[in-house]
Amino acid sequence: MDLDLNTAIRRFLEHLEIEKNCSKLTVRNYQHYLSVLERYFQSKGMEKPNVSDINPETVRDFRLYLSRLPGTHGEMKVVTQGYYVIALRSFLKWLIKNDYEVMQPEKIDVPRNKDHSLKFLNAEQLERLLNQPLLSTKTGLRDRAILEMLFSTGLRVSELVRLNREQINLKTREFGIIGKGGKARVVFISQRAAEYIDRYLKSRTDHDEAMFIRYGGKKELTGSLRLSARSVERMVKHYVRLAKLPIEATPHTLRHSMATDLLRAGADLRSVQEILGHKNIATTQIYTHVTDARLREVHEKYHLGNVVDSNKKD
Repeated sequence: MDLDLNTAIRRFLEHLEIEKNCSKLTVRNYQHYLSVLERYFQSKGMEKPNVSDINPETVRDFRLYLSRLPGTHGEMKVVTQGYYVIALRSFLKWLIKNDYEVMQPEKIDVPRNKDHSLKFLNAEQLERLLNQPLLSTKTGLRDRAILEMLFSTGLRVSELVRLNREQINLKTREFGIIGKGGKARVVFISQRAAEYIDRYLKSRTDHDEAMFIRYGGKKELTGSLRLSARSVERMVKHYVRLAKLPIEATPHTLRHSMATDLLRAGADLRSVQEILGHKNIATTQIYTHVTDARLREVHEKYHLGNVVDSNKKD
């Protein structure tokens, strides 16, 4: 059974939206990645390719095509190429599930990024970053509340900007959200974060439902003052620069830092998985660099072979 590529992509995107309940952003990203696949075939003179045209040879050629596409700074980064490959693998899995004869997605390796290190901030770096906003200004107070919230909860920036004031219970210091992939989870706020959020909310005189709002600029036609994810990313980058941190930290770096902090304090991977909202614990295992270090300390301290016998004679 065969199917033209354009129709297959359209049906796959509908599957993501309806059956998988993916966010509009996820569907849009997959649409973009697969539209580039269509353009690749068109560049080869194939105006109406079929899904059967996706074979090892065309995939290899497509990846070469991707590597030569322009990126933000020169050629497309390896990590960005990986997004296209992941989208293609998901597309192929869906086709196989629907009885179309296409190549096995497992035959396509995701390109490895040269930088495998996980970026996170240590305690001293975190304090330097958190102390950058000027609390005497309404913008600074908001920014401190945002930074504290990101580190305290491990929220993704997209989850943060969707928050409404009515969601947050500062007495219990917890609230529920629907995260990535429609996964529900409970989020906890630290005592310090709750104090800054409370100060920020009490300073506001507007009636906007959004938890975090922008100051300055024109009010949008919708009447919403809600802060955008891009604005939060720029804000974090600004304070990272002011703090003179050696790491190009982002909102996601604070998520990594929170997870690392919990594991160093003795939390187990399964608990951290639930807190972060990871569907699969394999995703959480990127933090094993922390648990590995702790296990070594335990081994060195408690293993009989490491205990020096004080009664042993020279």
